[in-house]
Amino acid sequence: MSKVSIRFFDDREVRAIWDEQNSKWWYSIIDIISILTDSKSPRKYWSVMKTRLKKEWNQLTTKCSQLKLESSDGKKYATDCFSQDDILEVIKLIPWKNSIKFLDWFTYNDNSIDWQSKLKAYNLFESNLINEFEIGTSKWLQQIHAYLFGWLYDFAWKIRQKNISKWGFRFASAEFLEDTLKDIEKMPENTFEEIINKYIEMNIAHPFMEWNGRSARIWLDLIMKKQLKKCVDWSQISKNDYMNAMIESPKNTDNITNLIKNALTPEIHSREMYMKWIDYSYYYEEE
Repeated sequence: MSKVSIRFFDDREVRAIWDEQNSKWWYSIIDIISILTDSKSPRKYWSVMKTRLKKEWNQLTTKCSQLKLESSDGKKYATDCFSQDDILEVIKLIPWKNSIKFLDWFTYNDNSIDWQSKLKAYNLFESNLINEFEIGTSKWLQQIHAYLFGWLYDFAWKIRQKNISKWGFRFASAEFLEDTLKDIEKMPENTFEEIINKYIEMNIAHPFMEWNGRSARIWLDLIMKKQLKKCVDWSQISKNDYMNAMIESPKNTDNITNLIKNALTPEIHSREMYMKWIDYSYYYEEE
């Protein structure tokens, strides 16, 4: 069980791990109890609850499995987990005002467009396509975008023909976008600073109508992997810090440069690291 995932509910983490043999996800009950109860000691809460369920001869406790999940200290610990169907039954036994809201989020999550494209992003790690990209080119970014979203939208991978803006900032003019992308391709990418500058310029270009950020961060990481033998551990960068740094990056690159530099890791071949940074990268775009 090496495929892990981190989902986010109201900016709170829910860790999960994939069971390849049975084709299902297992979720940390401790994380869910922490969210639903705001308990300062969710492990103790679960211990008491589990004891009560056993006394009541509730069969749910027999469906719990202990799996090793990474904790905030970077170490892995045995953690009580339930499969999706069973954890829904556990949640119903927790009397808390967040339960209904959480259940709506939990059951919708796997059917959402964002989650379906995230599965594609997970699979990209193991596909031959990842080794065939032309590193640092706009064509390569288009291939990533097509792979993630081509089955969802007819405009996937196509360079936009309309002007767009976000946070009050207008991205590169559609009229000159083709030439802009050619200029970005020519930018050097031999040093960390050069790569960051290229990434910022690609963000300003914003070549697609939607879903630019997710694709561009994969694009950035694979440039880093090739040129520097490093990648970004996005879990080390908070959502707010990243978004604020990117908003100001057209005028001031210092913050995004420092954030990314401090989050670099040599774990470029780690499947688990890749899965984790995909989780956080997608989380940045959640409203």
